[in-house]
Amino acid sequence: MGVTVLQPYPVENKSGAQTIEFLVKRVVALGAVPAGQFLVDCETYSSNPQLGPPKTVHILHNSEQPASVFSILDTGTKQIPLVTDGLFDLLMTRIAPAYTSKKQTKIESKGQRFEFGDFLIKLGSVTMSQNFKGVLVEVEYRPCLVPGSCWELMREFLQGFLGSNVSNSMPAYFTQRSSVNPNHSKANDIYQPIDTINQYLEHFTNYRKQTMAPVGARP
Repeated sequence: MGVTVLQPYPVENKSGAQTIEFLVKRVVALGAVPAGQFLVDCETYSSNPQLGPPKTVHILHNSEQPASVFSILDTGTKQIPLVTDGLFDLLMTRIAPAYTSKKQTKIESKGQRFEFGDFLIKLGSVTMSQNFKGVLVEVEYRPCLVPGSCWELMREFLQGFLGSNVSNSMPAYFTQRSSVNPNHSKANDIYQPIDTINQYLEHFTNYRKQTMAPVGARP
C-alpha cells in the first residue's frame, strides 16, 4: 500500500446517492476503471464507570486488510493503537461487563473502488445507524510511502476532480507530531495501514459529533 488521504466531500442540494453518482461520473471521465467495492466500519465500546476513569475502545475493520482488526484505546489524554487478528472481535464480546458497545453509534463508509494508474480511489457513503451522514473520498497513491514526498502530487490529483473542496495545505493529520521522531511531523514517517484507520476514526468522530440533522437524504 501507499500513502492515503481521506477527504470529505460536501453534500449540497443533492441526496447522498446523487452526490456519489456525480463523483462516479467525474472519476470515470478521468479514465478510472471500476475495481470492486470497499467497506470501513467502526464500533465504539465504553468502559464500565465502576472500573475507574472512563476509557473508550474503537474497533475498526477495513476491507483492504480483511485479516486484521484495528483497535484504538482512547484514555482521554492519548490514543493507543493496536492491530490484531479477527479473534479480537470475539474478545470484546467476552468482556461485555467491562466494556459495552454503543450500537447506536456504529458507523461505516462503503462504496465503489476505482483504479487510475498509480492511484486507488474510493467513493464512500457514510452511514450511522442506517442514517446517511456524508461522503468520504479516499485516494491512495501506491508508489510512495512518505506523505511529505507526494502530497503536492496528491493535492493536484484530488483538486482535479474534487475542485476547491481540497485545501492547498496538507491535511491536519499529517502535520501532527510523529510518534517515531518527536522532532518531525507524521508527514515524514513511513505510512502504515493504521494511519488510514486513524484518518477514518477522525472523520467518523466528527460525523458523530454533529448535532444537526443528517446531511442530505439517505442514499
